[in-house]
Amino acid sequence: MPETKTTAKPKTGKPPVAAKEVAVKAKAAMKPEGAVAKPKKVKTEKALSPVADGRIKVTQVIGSIARQGDQRATLIGLGLNKRHRSKVLENTPSVRGMVYKVRHLVKVEKVS
Repeated sequence: MPETKTTAKPKTGKPPVAAKEVAVKAKAAMKPEGAVAKPKKVKTEKALSPVADGRIKVTQVIGSIARQGDQRATLIGLGLNKRHRSKVLENTPSVRGMVYKVRHLVKVEKVS
C-alpha cells in the first residue's frame, strides 16, 4: 500500500491578535492628520408613554382555550384570564396595542 501524504489544513476562524493590531493601525493611518472624531450620538430617553387619554374597561368575552400562546400571554398581561372578567386600565398606546392583538376575544368600553 503506497503511503499517502496528508497536508495540514489551514486554520480558519479568528485572525491572530497581531493581525488585528496591524489592521487597526492601518485604518488609523488612513485618516487625515487634522481629522476630528465625530461626536457620538447621545441616547435620549424615549417617552414611556404619553399622558393617558382616560381609562378603558376591558372585558374578556371569549375564552383563551385553543388560542395561540402569545394571545394567552397578552390576556394575562391585560390582567384577564377567565371569561366575563373585567379590568379598568389606563388608555396608553401599549395597552391599546395589547387590546388590538386580542380584539376578537375582548370587549372595550371607555370609562370616564
